[in-house]
Amino acid sequence: METRANHVLIGGFAILVTVLLLLFVLWATKFGAERNWQRYLVVFTEPVVGLTEGSSVQYNGIAVGTVDKLSLDPADPRRVLALLKLKADTPIRVDTRAKLSQQGITGVPFILLSGGSPDAAPLQPPPGSDIAIIRAQPSALQNVADSANRLVARLDELLSEDNIRHLNATLANLEQASAALATRRQDIEQLIVNARDATAALKTTLDSANGTLTGLDRGLVQRLPALLDRLDGTIAKLDAAAGHADALISENRPAINAFTHQGLSQVEPTLVELRGLARDLRQLTQRLQGNPARALLGRDAPKEYDPR
Repeated sequence: METRANHVLIGGFAILVTVLLLLFVLWATKFGAERNWQRYLVVFTEPVVGLTEGSSVQYNGIAVGTVDKLSLDPADPRRVLALLKLKADTPIRVDTRAKLSQQGITGVPFILLSGGSPDAAPLQPPPGSDIAIIRAQPSALQNVADSANRLVARLDELLSEDNIRHLNATLANLEQASAALATRRQDIEQLIVNARDATAALKTTLDSANGTLTGLDRGLVQRLPALLDRLDGTIAKLDAAAGHADALISENRPAINAFTHQGLSQVEPTLVELRGLARDLRQLTQRLQGNPARALLGRDAPKEYDPR
């Protein structure tokens, strides 16, 4: 009885040691695995259709991890939280960006990481958290969808009821204008012919004027040296005359000053007398023309003798 109890104790102890050894191995394996991986969080503001837990994460086309968990943001259900499990040696930096992509047109969606310049600092978790957040950027599909939405909105605005009504009115006006032009076709053709003739006449006039101006320019260029020579000679003569006049004034300055102060005072009485003499001569001339005898003899002219 005592021997059986010892065997039970020994067996239980062996089983306990085996279990503890397995737990230690599992813990050591998990600890080693956790040291080889790093977790990051990506916040998407767009739908992540087709992305599932376990989807691939690529850095510039190279697989560096997987999507560990997907969930909605409790504070804002419009945002999707993607927890990434990446290799510890993946160079995640502050300028690294994540976006949703897919292999081909209808391929499996995955998360594509890009950026990460060598000069940028490694990405660190925010204060109070142990998981760093990688900024997300819109995917190509999201850009296409946004562009399509804007295009549809603009088409709706362009094809509104008011615009369609204005377009119909414009088409009606164009139709009326076309009909009016069709009825005045002959006048329009005559107007075009007249415009063509006027253009030809204007071209001929311009050619003639151009030839005239060319001839005038050529003649002016040919005569210009002679004109310049004559102009230089005239200017030289004017300079010489000015010099002579200046010298003459300088030589006769005393006489001019005396004439200015004394002669001018005598000129005025002389002019008054000359003016009176001219008036008397004018009166005498008028008398001689009207009655010469009376003017000369002081009486009327004698009457002619009539023998009758």
